[in-house]
Amino acid sequence: TAKRRKVAEKMGDDVSEALKELGFPKARFFIELQPAEPTQFGADKVVCMFEPNPGQSARPLRDIASSGEIARVMLALKGVLARRDGAGTLVFDEIDSNIGGEAGSAVGRRMRLLAKSRQVIAISHLPQSSVYAERHIAVSKKIVAGKTKTEIKEITGKERIDEIVRMMGGGQSQSARAHAEELLESASGRK
Repeated sequence: TAKRRKVAEKMGDDVSEALKELGFPKARFFIELQPAEPTQFGADKVVCMFEPNPGQSARPLRDIASSGEIARVMLALKGVLARRDGAGTLVFDEIDSNIGGEAGSAVGRRMRLLAKSRQVIAISHLPQSSVYAERHIAVSKKIVAGKTKTEIKEITGKERIDEIVRMMGGGQSQSARAHAEELLESASGRK
């Protein structure tokens, strides 16, 4: 229990700090250890506590967080744990679901930061975070001779711009294309 308390305090501080970059400038995350029946794993019940905004009381994450909040907390938590666990690859399946705009960009920036020290594979439908990928792989399904086939293809250049426009739902408009190009330029640091 003493070891868990020490680790829990540091982890809570680190996750709270990471949440600032993910659109929660004043949020607080901490781990509460509650007494439990002793087992081979110890005598503690571990509860992740979350206070998304000042003035709101901290409550168990599972009870209060929206799916978008949970996604960002999980990204922060995985980033903190990855520093310690030595995982060579992190896989995120729609970690940016139910968020958008600036929060989506923050998630993309955070994943890019994690990718500096390990491989990150992210499945995303959000253009604001997808533009931060070093490599963009498009997955599509086609029916061939009555059977569904999956096609996987790396896209670059014009194809990547077209895909970002498609993800934005921009049709063929010039303004959507200009916005997609701007998002990609901004994410690459050229703007």
